[in-house]
Amino acid sequence: MEEKLFWVGILVGLHLFFSEEFKKRKKFENISFSILWHRSFLAIFAFSFGLLLAVVFDNRNGEIVTAQLFTLKQVIVGLIAAMIGWIYVDLPFSKIKKEKTSSQLPEYIKKDLEWSETLFSAVIMASIVMYIFLQAFKIPSGSMRVTFLEGDHLFVNKLIYGVRIPLTDKKVLKLRDVKRRDIVIFRFPSEDPEEFQCGGHQYGKDFIKRVIGLPGDTVEIKDGIVFINGKKQDDENYAQFTDSIRYPGVCSKVSTTTFQNYWEKRESGKLFSEYVRDNFGPIKVPEGFYFVMGDNRDRSCDSRYWGPVPEINIKGKPLIIYWPPNRIGIPK
Repeated sequence: MEEKLFWVGILVGLHLFFSEEFKKRKKFENISFSILWHRSFLAIFAFSFGLLLAVVFDNRNGEIVTAQLFTLKQVIVGLIAAMIGWIYVDLPFSKIKKEKTSSQLPEYIKKDLEWSETLFSAVIMASIVMYIFLQAFKIPSGSMRVTFLEGDHLFVNKLIYGVRIPLTDKKVLKLRDVKRRDIVIFRFPSEDPEEFQCGGHQYGKDFIKRVIGLPGDTVEIKDGIVFINGKKQDDENYAQFTDSIRYPGVCSKVSTTTFQNYWEKRESGKLFSEYVRDNFGPIKVPEGFYFVMGDNRDRSCDSRYWGPVPEINIKGKPLIIYWPPNRIGIPK
């Protein structure tokens, strides 16, 4: 969302820049030109509003794709809104078009400049805050029950694991490293928009899971029980199991090296389906990657199925549940 806000801010900023240039050149002394420019402002304002409104509705419906700037549907909604804003100018200014030129800056252009300055500052500041410090996130599924419920709205602390430098795989300002049992929000680890995982295309979507395995850890699951480096993890009081049966494993039918290769290529779920749910591995988590699982172990599509999460994909840690009111609190 922060990148979307940033580019909307750039669009408004361009209008503000050219408005100041035209003001210096006294272009607005021409009534026809000033109305044309006012028309463009309303179109840009309506386009931005329609575009962001479509993004908000898509996010609320779970269609959250963070790797894609805007979808075609969102752009079309924005363009329709822009047309409405453009046409609207004809109504209040039908009589003004017939007036002669004026040496004064029209009142509606003055208001446009004020609004442009306000919107530009607010949108750019909001995008910076969201990119560095805070992100809103909605729980899309039941994979983290009962820690989080479907529809919970969270604020995410994005600064804790560092800020990603745009267009690079580097982070700065890191407060601390990712720890075992941290709940993290991350971008799904796939660079292929056509890759099919967890019943759909997950490219660019944000997921929320709990970190189970750290870089270098050996992870194995036996009848639903997690073992890290050969040690049973018997203190997972957050884990929930809803099925009364445990699926048999298939890892014994392939070599450890072969299964590790399948897993790192995100093919374990495609090849073995639910047979990796309760009996999995052992695998070794590569350096720079993490093994994550949902707390609702029998209803979570996670690293067992689609492999490790790169550290650079991790965006932050849940800070607080802010909606609904009866769920407000700090997650554990």
